[in-house]
Amino acid sequence: MNDQEPNVLLGYQSQRLQDLIEEILHCCKERTSHLSKKFDIPEAELRCLMLFGEERYLTAKGISQKLDVVKSRVTKIINGLIHKNLVESIDDPKDGRIKLIGLTPQGQRRSKEFSAIMTDLHQKLLLEFEPEQRKMVISCLEVLRSSMEAVKNQMVSGFDLYRI
Repeated sequence: MNDQEPNVLLGYQSQRLQDLIEEILHCCKERTSHLSKKFDIPEAELRCLMLFGEERYLTAKGISQKLDVVKSRVTKIINGLIHKNLVESIDDPKDGRIKLIGLTPQGQRRSKEFSAIMTDLHQKLLLEFEPEQRKMVISCLEVLRSSMEAVKNQMVSGFDLYRI
């Protein structure tokens, strides 16, 4: 075996992984765009609503971190959702300087509707696989996620990925 063959194979696999991840991300963005148009709500507001899940309240800072946008952008998103009567802002009883953002009853219905659509989409996706393949896909995705977290932590801790 040639000394360069493992490097060539790794290079090919690395590029293929990158391409696949980009294609998956693109597909997810298209899904979000489709839902945004279907429900006549900007994508940023849709992503914000989907953050609530089982959370009763979120703060602007928490939303900013989860959406990875600056706080001023979160203010605009929240104001749009307040205008649509999907969220409300209340003072934190423990600290009046902090505003808690919560879903209105209409926002809760809309959030549940989005969640049901997402569950249905993921179930349809899984039905594209045979039962044994489903287990393998989920297992491989769990390994991929763990590996991505490990590499991210190496980046954050100062490990120079570019010296590899």
